[in-house]
Amino acid sequence: MRENRLRTLWRDDKAAVNGWLAVPNAFSAEVMAHQGWDSLTIDLQHGVIDYQAMVGMLQAISTTPTVPVVRVPWLEPGIIMKSLDAGAYAIICPMVNTREDAQKLVAYTHYAPRGTRSFGPVRATLYGGPDYPQHANDTIVAFAMIETAQALDNLDDILSVEGLDAVYVGPSDLALALGCKPDFDNPDPKAAQAIDHILARAKAHGVTAGVHNGLPEVAKARAAKGFRFVTVSSDARLMAAGSQQILKAMRS
Repeated sequence: MRENRLRTLWRDDKAAVNGWLAVPNAFSAEVMAHQGWDSLTIDLQHGVIDYQAMVGMLQAISTTPTVPVVRVPWLEPGIIMKSLDAGAYAIICPMVNTREDAQKLVAYTHYAPRGTRSFGPVRATLYGGPDYPQHANDTIVAFAMIETAQALDNLDDILSVEGLDAVYVGPSDLALALGCKPDFDNPDPKAAQAIDHILARAKAHGVTAGVHNGLPEVAKARAAKGFRFVTVSSDARLMAAGSQQILKAMRS
């Protein structure tokens, strides 16, 4: 089976630099993938990407070594299993608030006897290889998003779930849940402390920690602290920022 380079990087204690895809287009996904991101996450939760667009984007990413990741809309078995069957090598699941939620996520992303994932890897075997069914359980990565006050209260219970590979901090939702302003890069002290707490507890449990960022300097600082999956910006934001830079230069 094709390796999951996220796991390879983490075994070497290196941070994966993750890009974010919000534009529902295979060509733009292909362009992003050819820039050298370690992984690219297709966002089905927010934005305008549907399942069929996602499949084309996964096909585009597979022209490169970039690891294909999908953030699903919710903790729901159907879309998680269909995303994996389409070739996603990691699933980021939002709003995992309890130990039971984390157990469900692990079950939905693993074949029996370790889980309840239904068998039908229609595209996953094309991407991963004919031996995909034998190795998928040890290759796919399951991320639980930690982004609510309830999840913070249950953090150790969530992190102790066997088979949960990683957690992913959503700074904006986490900040809102704590009564702070939503901000990727400059969170209020209470939210910043919560982010550091999640990282510390994840390390204690041997679970990889990831976080969403807007700016590369913030992502680098968080990687230096120990986050091993750092997202920087998105295709839509990069396109807007690049356009603004050119227009500013032209109109100055």
